[in-house]
Amino acid sequence: MSNSRARPISPHLQVYRPQLTSVLSIAHRLTGLFLSGATVVLSLWLVSLALGEFAYAPFVGFWDSWMSVLLMAGVVFCLYYHLLNGVRHLAWDWGFGFSLSSVYASGWAVVAGSIILSVLTLLLVN
Repeated sequence: MSNSRARPISPHLQVYRPQLTSVLSIAHRLTGLFLSGATVVLSLWLVSLALGEFAYAPFVGFWDSWMSVLLMAGVVFCLYYHLLNGVRHLAWDWGFGFSLSSVYASGWAVVAGSIILSVLTLLLVN
């Protein structure tokens, strides 16, 4: 089945310039995935508490490391980002904020709010 005319092909992904809306949408999905993994780790931690000191010892060793601080900072940021972006999506579901300027303003507000709330939370906890 050969056509005499060449069919158009879609441009490669590198041709597209990332837009704020697409980056925030992908980030929302990735933070949801990351939070799902964090929920599994939290569940394992709770099970290790129930199983006793032998099962809990690896968690104690991990929580004293610098990597746990980085992981918790990531979890806190992902939690706030996913929450604020979810509120943004709820506003869209209600029909608010569809103009291009408000979409970009709310997107930057989600990013800024996530950073500010994460820093405040980490400062208050430590």
